[in-house]
Amino acid sequence: MFNFVVKGTAFSSVDPKNVKTLENCLFCISESGVIGKIIAPESEEYDQIIEEYSAKNKFQELAPDQFILPGFIDLHIHAPQWAQAGTALDLPLYDWLNTYTFPLEAKFADSDFAETVYSDLVTKLIKNGTTTALYFATVHREASRRLAEICSEKGQRGLVGKVVMDDLEQNPAYYRDATTAVALEETELFIQEVLELNKNTPQGVYPVVTPRFIPSCTDDSLKGLGALAAKYNVHIQSHCSESDWAHTFVQERFGKNDAFALNDFGLMTEKSVMAHCGFLSDEDMKLFAEKGTAVAHCPISNAYFGNAVTPIAKLLHEHRVEVGLGSDISGGFSPSLFDNIRQAVMSSRMLEDGVDNNCCSEKRGVSGSSITLNEAFYLATAGGGESLSLPIGKIAVDYAWDIQIIDSKELPIFSEEEPLMAIFQKILYLSRPENIDEVWIQGRKVHDKNKKELEV
Repeated sequence: MFNFVVKGTAFSSVDPKNVKTLENCLFCISESGVIGKIIAPESEEYDQIIEEYSAKNKFQELAPDQFILPGFIDLHIHAPQWAQAGTALDLPLYDWLNTYTFPLEAKFADSDFAETVYSDLVTKLIKNGTTTALYFATVHREASRRLAEICSEKGQRGLVGKVVMDDLEQNPAYYRDATTAVALEETELFIQEVLELNKNTPQGVYPVVTPRFIPSCTDDSLKGLGALAAKYNVHIQSHCSESDWAHTFVQERFGKNDAFALNDFGLMTEKSVMAHCGFLSDEDMKLFAEKGTAVAHCPISNAYFGNAVTPIAKLLHEHRVEVGLGSDISGGFSPSLFDNIRQAVMSSRMLEDGVDNNCCSEKRGVSGSSITLNEAFYLATAGGGESLSLPIGKIAVDYAWDIQIIDSKELPIFSEEEPLMAIFQKILYLSRPENIDEVWIQGRKVHDKNKKELEV
């Protein structure tokens, strides 16, 4: 009936504010890697299932100090920038892009270089518990396709975009699409290639229409990309109202904010994910909600380049916008969504309390802006799944068995009576990659801390 059964204690979001503890449950996984049934200890069939699947050698019982979390869903990664992670983050965004980032991304015309960087990145992300990743690649179709192939081979669920940068005035001559026509032709071919690859990828790989951001694209490419997304019904990603510079550029060009400009080109849909969104107006947020477009919140990156703190509590609760979490490698230095969960909470506290000590406390911050650890966990898991419209991010029936098994032995837990939710909080605040014993994606083990290599 099931492919295998796991006994253990898991934590999973119920909604943005609440986390459910599934204590000593049996998780019954189907041949297709989906959770077919969750059996609680008080169930009449509990002991029978353990006996049956133990006899088949298809039963795994976790140790008391091991806990299950959903795999993390990273909604914003610049895959080529892994090669410059931690570099020059003290520069303004425009200078950082032109001095470091664009010269680096141009190197991905070299397929061997792309292979080395992308292979290392996907492996590193899996070891950090990231089971699904939404990637910007580069303008190079072959290297972008190779990233999708690496995700397929290593077992990670990857959503990959060949980046479009066709504006001859706004992009460096050494790194851009040759023409608008070439950009659109290459994007369509890339979509077709990845859709074909997906047919033989159990966990799924997906092509993503990817205008880098409005300043890098012509009107014709934006219009053409919107048409391609509609033709193939694929995901869309871009940056939206990220910084003072980018936000002002769009206002001066179109006389409106990014959200409405993107919408004019058919790029705001229920399969769209827009990164950053630090300067959204109330009208922008309403448009996001109406279109079902999601926000990728990148708290570490925003601390360096965003010029503002994205109001996540307002997006989630006042406007009901779908929100997930992103690392924004390499604007964010860390490949770990554990680090971004922590920063999401800290940044929201700073927005609520304010940072100017010369201003009185009543005026210093933005009331109602702080989010809880539970909410940040939701962003990294269930919120990401909802943002991508995929059955991932929760430990629940009919969701993919995308999980990470956390070893809590190294955490400061000194009593067997420690409440499970206290342990959950310690896991989120203190875990490092070395605390992740195993990672599973679509019912297949893709990482085991105690084994050097696994066949995926």
